[in-house]
Amino acid sequence: MLDGMLVSAIVPVVTMTLATSAFGNEVEDRTLSYLVLKPLPRRYIVLPKMMASLAVAGPPLIVSGLVVVVVALEGRLGMALAVGAGLAAGAVAYSAIFTWAGLVTRHALGFALVYVFLWEGVIARFATGVSYLSVRGYALGIMHGVDESGLSAFEDTAIELPAAIGGAIVVTVGFLWLTVRRLQRMDVP
Repeated sequence: MLDGMLVSAIVPVVTMTLATSAFGNEVEDRTLSYLVLKPLPRRYIVLPKMMASLAVAGPPLIVSGLVVVVVALEGRLGMALAVGAGLAAGAVAYSAIFTWAGLVTRHALGFALVYVFLWEGVIARFATGVSYLSVRGYALGIMHGVDESGLSAFEDTAIELPAAIGGAIVVTVGFLWLTVRRLQRMDVP
């Protein structure tokens, strides 16, 4: 239930719908030029947009994960904390990826759907080494690494905890940097 539904489908879809539209209104109605004319570093424009999508998506996702642990898995506090940490890391990494996608293309939602269901859902699930390049793999690795005994079902699919944390950080920082760079170099009408 955690992997098949929450980590693989609900977290990326909820985060995708909010993060791809973080810059969507400004790009669509051509008011992004007014935003970038302000003498602010671009990171001060990008970070609040990403944090806003996380502030809306994060709490319901983490609470739903905790409800799954308590109700369906009859879990302990350690298991609940592990699931919360994994879902939070996944939501942050997905938010960074999809905020960048919202600036790169006008069809960010379509790109995000293909990414989630093709890369994360099919390729990363069935190709063993590709999970090291998957946000789903990072979330599962963090969950399993924090509570190995309670979440032993993820032992075969999860990556190691240091690699999962490092991968989530690299993806988040990398896509934040790409988003800031895109906003700096973007030809805004």
